Amino acid sequence: VQLQASEGGLVQPGESLSLSCAASGSIFSDNVMAWYRQAPGTARELVASITSGGVTALADSLKGRFTISRNNAWNMVYLQMNMLKPEDTAVYYCNYRPMYRRGEYWGQGTLVTVSS
Repeated sequence: VQLQASEGGLVQPGESLSLSCAASGSIFSDNVMAWYRQAPGTARELVASITSGGVTALADSLKGRFTISRNNAWNMVYLQMNMLKPEDTAVYYCNYRPMYRRGEYWGQGTLVTVSS
């Protein structure tokens, strides 16, 4: 399985940014796709996840600002980030794992910088 995320970028505080990630290869229909992020000097943390059935989970601190969605036909997952803050600056990683099989796959990471 390969995961290709869109490029992040530099945005100003309060602005919005959307990330997308395309999964290709041997994709199982029952799966979970997610976004993680890692800021400098910190551990990687879960931002949001979404199952192939559409069940979502979002970090409590991000509720109201971030939204995860997906397109199963295209094996894509999206992360809409609104009202961005400097503390959202991090490398964002796309993640895929089958629900009933072992294995987990990561995208290459994309840098999002929020700064004025």
